[in-house]
Amino acid sequence: MAHVARELDLNAYYGPGTVMDKMNAVPGLKTSTAFFLFLRANLVVNPSAMSTPNMEPASSNRLPPPSPSPLITIDPPSNPVPDDLPPLSVGILGSETDKVDALNLVTDSIAQQRQSASYHLVFHPYLLAVLAVALGIAYQWSWRIKQDLGLALMLHSGVIMTYLLGIRYVTGQYIQVAESMKWNWMVSEDGEEDTVIGVRFGKDLIGALVLRLEPNSSLFGKKRNRNSMLRGGKGLIRAWTVKLKYRHKGVGIDMLHEAVKVTREKCGKDAEIGFAQEHANSTMVLPEVFNGPFRKDEQRAAKTLEKVLGEWEGSKRRRKL
Repeated sequence: MAHVARELDLNAYYGPGTVMDKMNAVPGLKTSTAFFLFLRANLVVNPSAMSTPNMEPASSNRLPPPSPSPLITIDPPSNPVPDDLPPLSVGILGSETDKVDALNLVTDSIAQQRQSASYHLVFHPYLLAVLAVALGIAYQWSWRIKQDLGLALMLHSGVIMTYLLGIRYVTGQYIQVAESMKWNWMVSEDGEEDTVIGVRFGKDLIGALVLRLEPNSSLFGKKRNRNSMLRGGKGLIRAWTVKLKYRHKGVGIDMLHEAVKVTREKCGKDAEIGFAQEHANSTMVLPEVFNGPFRKDEQRAAKTLEKVLGEWEGSKRRRKL
């Protein structure tokens, strides 16, 4: 076994009183002396610590399995899809009860126009200008002339309340339009009932579309059955609505696809389909200058129908190929 030096004794090599005395004799070497004393004290080696190192490769079986990093966490989805989610179905409504529920959805959509119209009127620039003038007159008379703070607050509050109540009164006519819609609205002049397409989420009816299939005008006056007269006819969408909480989720587009399918099956593969000019939400109780939001809704609905028809034409061309 190799000899291990347990202490480094400088005096053993240079003789007693030789190194340390000479180093301490120079004042500048006192720091070096302390360093050598520290080095000497730490050069003591424990013999038990000296052993032959194991140079054999470590077995891979001894390695612990890798563990996931504690810094990486996977959060569960915020809105997990429940396992008992009700099915979503689209189809023609046959029973009278279902058709009544669909008609109620249509009347609700008409009544909801009151809210949209009221919101639009409150912030309409024409009416805001009138409100500003009325508030200015109230300020001039109550504060500049009378200099009465209580009177000023009362007049300003009264002007604002009159403004809001006037808007509520004018838009209240939409409620009357909704209440005037009855069952006979879904019956044509020849006594045929409109086709009603509905979307069910489980047992709840969440969307309704009223489709009127008009016969071929060239066959009027001829004795033919209803199905033969529909060949070459067209489809008119007279109502198209979805419950508020289910809007902008693709439910309305599904009903448009079903309406195109029914029209093409009954009236021919090239039958036209569009929105009726006098649809359920076409009645405007306000002057035309205030109907901007509703006209934009009609334009969006027409563009959506054009997109659906384009998808049908594309699928028909692919089938031919």
